[in-house]
Amino acid sequence: MLVVRASGYLFDHQIQYPSWEPKADVLHYWLTDLGIGGVILLGGSAGEVACRCQQLQEWAAIPLFLAADIEEGVGQRFSGATWFPPPLALAGMVQAGTAIEQVQQSAQAMGAWTAQEALAIGLNWVLAPVVDVNNNPQNPVINVRAFGETPELVSQLAMAFIQGAQPYPVLTTAKHFPGHGDTATDSHLDLPIIPHACDRIRNTEYPPFQAAIAAHVDGVMSAHLLIPALDPDYPATLSSKILTGELRQALGFDGLIVTDALVMGAITNQYGANEAAVLAVAAGADVLMMPADPPGAIAAVCDAVEQGRIPIAQIQASVERIWRAKQKITTYEVEDTSYQHAWETHMPLQIDLDRLGTTEARVAATTILKGSNVVHGQITAVPPHARTLIIVDDLLDCEFLSRKAAAIDLPRKRGYQVQILDGNSPEILLTDTGAQPTFLQLFIRGNPFRGSAQLSHTAQAWFEWLLKTDQLQALVIYGSPYALNQFQARLPTEIPYAFSYGQMPLAQALILHQLMAPLG
Repeated sequence: MLVVRASGYLFDHQIQYPSWEPKADVLHYWLTDLGIGGVILLGGSAGEVACRCQQLQEWAAIPLFLAADIEEGVGQRFSGATWFPPPLALAGMVQAGTAIEQVQQSAQAMGAWTAQEALAIGLNWVLAPVVDVNNNPQNPVINVRAFGETPELVSQLAMAFIQGAQPYPVLTTAKHFPGHGDTATDSHLDLPIIPHACDRIRNTEYPPFQAAIAAHVDGVMSAHLLIPALDPDYPATLSSKILTGELRQALGFDGLIVTDALVMGAITNQYGANEAAVLAVAAGADVLMMPADPPGAIAAVCDAVEQGRIPIAQIQASVERIWRAKQKITTYEVEDTSYQHAWETHMPLQIDLDRLGTTEARVAATTILKGSNVVHGQITAVPPHARTLIIVDDLLDCEFLSRKAAAIDLPRKRGYQVQILDGNSPEILLTDTGAQPTFLQLFIRGNPFRGSAQLSHTAQAWFEWLLKTDQLQALVIYGSPYALNQFQARLPTEIPYAFSYGQMPLAQALILHQLMAPLG
């Protein structure tokens, strides 16, 4: 009933988050002696993760759930695979005039390629789609991860994504129940409170979950939210009124209920690691995702059963659901069909790295990017001494920029000097003297743990200063359409600008080729 986090890298010295990612000997002990049921992976290339998945399955007595937060395709987390734009780009296609049927086809292709590439490296649990309705532009944790801002659109596109993944032996997961779209607080840091009445929640937040259940989604992930109208005492992850009363009974969901990461501040700050695990199981969760202390969580849940806080029948029901899910992700045929637990027999993983980053998958990603791009005007010339100024949140954690990334390489080939800044750059740079035509490129989107969906202070300050000193030649924003709206209000009509939902190199190349006039 536990899924623990581990590094996707193969060696202990590569671990990037030692407080969350155990060393090999500890992880081996958890899998072999404690019977941990799954691992969620982060970090490493797709090839490394394939080796890692093989290693972990060999360690475990019973085949594992191997999960990843790959809401934007496998390449979002593991380099070498296909990286799709965030789901809100599909809503951007609709806004740009693409017929809803075509957008649904793109959502279905996104689900299909995500499932296929997950399988190709040994993953069997896709922690997607996000079915929250992002009806609050200030939302720092959902934001562009949502399929849209209305229940109808989110329902249609979430169903299409699930249907795309359905033919493949992987699990899908709708998240975050009962709906994380209308909050300005990041639950990775603190507990958001949703003040709305029951009717508002059921009419706005529930429909996409109902659609996902109708599409046979395998799991539903809880949200770390306090919703007094549904339960004034406990956040959704720890609430039997919400997980059992609403999700199981009212909506009729009989798949896996999985918690959001239990290490998140919204839970650990108030309830502690082990009591949170007990409360989540008592509330109706089948799977505990990323408990802060796995051995302690196991001991605490066992004690709670012995003390009568959790009925043993409830544990058995959860294990039955886990068995059903693991049967689905068993990819081999069994001669004796009367043996219901055939999945307990290990078989070699069908690793196939040739299925990663195929032309067809990249075309599917390109279709979404092109259909949602916004371009106004064009850069027709590069003035002498012009620069491109690239601003990101944090250069130390920036996977989409490299020496050959299009945002750097294409302007440099056109004659721009390249300057890169992040939120840690000193503001004194704003006192630079002498006019310098500047092509400003901003990478801005809401990200978990950032705590805000607002424009970074650095990006805002530079934009204002370049406008004031008449140095802004052109603008590109990668990521948040809400950031685009804020900048558009101040942008003179004669200044070319462009917007892409994607931040990956493919998105950079596509939007820059549209914005910059051909050479020669």
